[in-house]
Amino acid sequence: MRVAKPVELTADDDRRLRILSKRKRVEARVQMRARIVLMAADGMSDKDIAQKLDTDRRVAARWRARFLAAGVDGLLKDATRPGRPRTAREAANVEEVVRVTLEETPEGATHWSTRTLGAHLGTNATAVARIWRAHGLKPHRVESFKLSNDPHFIEKLEDIVGLYLDPPEHALVLCCDEKTQIQALDRTQPGLPLKRGRGKTMTHDYKRNGVTTLFAAMNMLTGQVLSMTDQLHRHQEWLQFLKTIDRKTPKKKELHLIVDNYATHKHPEVLAWLAKHPRFHMHFTPTSSSWLNMVERFFRDITDKRIRRGVFTSVPELEAAINEYIAAHNVKPKPFIWTAKANDILAKVTRARAALNKNTSK
Repeated sequence: MRVAKPVELTADDDRRLRILSKRKRVEARVQMRARIVLMAADGMSDKDIAQKLDTDRRVAARWRARFLAAGVDGLLKDATRPGRPRTAREAANVEEVVRVTLEETPEGATHWSTRTLGAHLGTNATAVARIWRAHGLKPHRVESFKLSNDPHFIEKLEDIVGLYLDPPEHALVLCCDEKTQIQALDRTQPGLPLKRGRGKTMTHDYKRNGVTTLFAAMNMLTGQVLSMTDQLHRHQEWLQFLKTIDRKTPKKKELHLIVDNYATHKHPEVLAWLAKHPRFHMHFTPTSSSWLNMVERFFRDITDKRIRRGVFTSVPELEAAINEYIAAHNVKPKPFIWTAKANDILAKVTRARAALNKNTSK
């Protein structure tokens, strides 16, 4: 009579297995494997484990052996299966799916789905999905981009990246911009709260209660943010924000401001004020290159974490929420670290321009 090999657990193995067997977010099959090993460690036979867990004796034996061979980590993934070699016909089908996906579009539509391409080629949607996954093809997704046509792109790029990678001594580098047209949106009905098995709900429609603009200057070194909100975003408001920066920063520090090419940043009144305040040094990003300004990352975070899912009955309520978020952010600020070198960015832009020119010349 065959006797199953005994299972002995270390304290760490026992702890990990009990977590895997009980945690709800663990896959059901992994939970069962952990329970099999725990029962085996208690001295139960494979037959008794199978009866207890309503499975086959061979399943219990397999995972007992897998644990003895590979430990707890061996329970987390299935063994690789070589399968039969792909036939020439199947290989040709893969090539055809890839070719049609890349070179053709369906009649009356902009891109293929697994079902439309499967019907077009006489195969099934599951096979198309598997081929797309293997080749990294995602026809349903479009990524936005735009190459800058600024004639001084290289000089501006090197200037700003130089500030990020080698900031000047005894100076502050501030990434500045406005986030305009932030809407105070109220929902037409109350939503339902988050609960187990159901996400938080919000109505798809809303009521507009006005807009505001967030002016922000992020300290590149510390991640702290100076801010101001106003319902307008003319050169007068921008000038007021510059004066706020002047008041709230150490007087002996030189200030290097990274800004975009918005007209208000170059208004004659703004330029006249800057001429009287020589510690302000303006560094303009190339056109169509907002990604060079790190404050855009902060704008993304505040949009995602506070604005998009917020409910605001008035502009003052929206502005109070924005100021509350920034105050909390400044308690434990975390800077965004720039790592890309100017030469690497230029090489990538050069490749993108060459690919764009190649496609447009066809």
